[in-house]
Amino acid sequence: MGSNSSRIGDLPKNEYLKKLSGTESVSENDPFWNQLLSFSFPAPTSSTELKLLEEATISVCKSLVENNPRTGNLAALIKVFLSRTKELKLSAECQNHIFIWQTHNALFIICCLLKVFICEMSEEELQLHFTYEEKSPGSYSSASEDLLEELICCLMHLITDIPLLDITYEISVEAISTMVVFLSCQLFHKEVLRQSISHKYLMQGRCVSYTSKLVKTLLYNFIRQEKPPPPGAHVFPQQSDGGGLLYGLASGVATGLWTVFTLGGAGSKQQTPELSSPLANQSLLLLLVLANLTDAPDAPNPYRQAIMSFKNTQDNSPFPSSVLHAFQINFNSLYTALCEQQTSDQATLLLYTLLHQNSNIRTYMLARTDMENLVLPILEILYHVEERNSHHVYMALIILLILTEDDGFNRSIHEVILKNITWYSERVLTEISLGSLLILVVIRTIQYNMTRTRDKYLHTNCLAALANMSAQFRSLHQYAAQRIISLFSLLSKKHNKVLEQATQSLRGSLSSSDVPLPDYVITFFSSRLLQAGAELSVERVLEIIKQGVVALPKDRLKKFPELKFKYVEEEQPEEFFIPYVWSLVYNSAAGLYWNPQDIQLFTMDSD
Repeated sequence: MGSNSSRIGDLPKNEYLKKLSGTESVSENDPFWNQLLSFSFPAPTSSTELKLLEEATISVCKSLVENNPRTGNLAALIKVFLSRTKELKLSAECQNHIFIWQTHNALFIICCLLKVFICEMSEEELQLHFTYEEKSPGSYSSASEDLLEELICCLMHLITDIPLLDITYEISVEAISTMVVFLSCQLFHKEVLRQSISHKYLMQGRCVSYTSKLVKTLLYNFIRQEKPPPPGAHVFPQQSDGGGLLYGLASGVATGLWTVFTLGGAGSKQQTPELSSPLANQSLLLLLVLANLTDAPDAPNPYRQAIMSFKNTQDNSPFPSSVLHAFQINFNSLYTALCEQQTSDQATLLLYTLLHQNSNIRTYMLARTDMENLVLPILEILYHVEERNSHHVYMALIILLILTEDDGFNRSIHEVILKNITWYSERVLTEISLGSLLILVVIRTIQYNMTRTRDKYLHTNCLAALANMSAQFRSLHQYAAQRIISLFSLLSKKHNKVLEQATQSLRGSLSSSDVPLPDYVITFFSSRLLQAGAELSVERVLEIIKQGVVALPKDRLKKFPELKFKYVEEEQPEEFFIPYVWSLVYNSAAGLYWNPQDIQLFTMDSD
């Protein structure tokens, strides 16, 4: 790094990095920083090269870990970055490419160092590295303990207030990535963190004031799906005399990250599909991490509160006084983005979070007249259950369960007629209602679960969704009706088998008069059908059943209350959601790499 282009293999010997991590203190006003931050080197072209970049710089990082308590160079680097961000907005307006390029490079180095520091040391040790004070070398003073908080607040300010332009796109992504890295302490603990450095800075103090603005910005980044500028779009000429700074590609390393973004992190089982918008992807991941932070001992998670309470821009009603982090967002744009992005786990998890926790969003979505745009992508996830991970399938199924709690939804889906569902391959469906298609996909999921995964949770929720819809079944497609009957037959056989086994085990202790009689409803209709003879048409069977309903003695029937199955989150949902969210961060094409051997939160293959 510095004023010469570098190759990844040269980084451990780079003089500027050696000085940064060495035993000599460097003042924040030293010209060294301008030289250090003027770097570019060939972009990594694969996840393997990204891993090599991490491995090439690990020795430098570990030297800094050892020497920084005496030199304070990390604090000096952060102060250089903080001083530059004060002029960042003006630099963006003035199109000062060089200033923004160097500021980004400073943040990139900080992010790389912070990741190693978090992995290598406890939170207490981490804070000590951010509390160095030059006037008292080797000691730590309470007067400087807010440097880490100042960095986090600065990142929040950068994410929310710096205009998104071609020349600021890269530094916006890097700021979000650095926030994710700061929160990655959770990766190195087996248990869910309930009191940590994250809670200290993000749920209390100055950072809390950014809550609603940050959540709103991250949501709009997801909605807009802004694509990155073309690599190499900003080129600076090298000085003719060869001296001074080398102005190569603006943010040479960051330009390389666009390649990284399309490849997925090393350690994942397969490469991640190309991301059209790294900014949207990173914003969504950070939003999910923030939303799933556990409540602090003395304060609820403000980011979850913001997600639970935001309203539509067209809603002019005042916010209740109890809502502390209120904001408004365009629900139509959000709905469209959610419909379009359901191929990813994180977008499905966001949809679940909003439906489950924000009543304003839930009411809005259930009132839409184009629910097929949202439901069809969810059904496609369930249909391709073999290709999806179990968590993604669970989220899709719970979304359906939440939707089917509403009778209006259950009625309206039978009024929406779809044509040519090409991804449904078992049968050609040239015309079918959304309700009938939903039934087919849920039944197919049940049958897949019965023969393959045998997951009780999945089974229960599939049946609950069918039960919720059943009272509103209308004009079912012939194939959907056939599948319902087949499912009932299959479940009846399994039920009878279990009942027979239970009866046999109890037969020795029961008298003949204690043997339970067959179900009277079933016996009544069966006898009438037998009396009518064989070779009955469908119309004749239906006529006999209708006549039987009139003649059936009502006093022999059991009255069942109308049931509605509702999704209820478990008592400690964070035990599921926090590892799930971090597994998404780990496996996403986020330009970040963690050694799988260091991760404690979940098990990850190292291939």
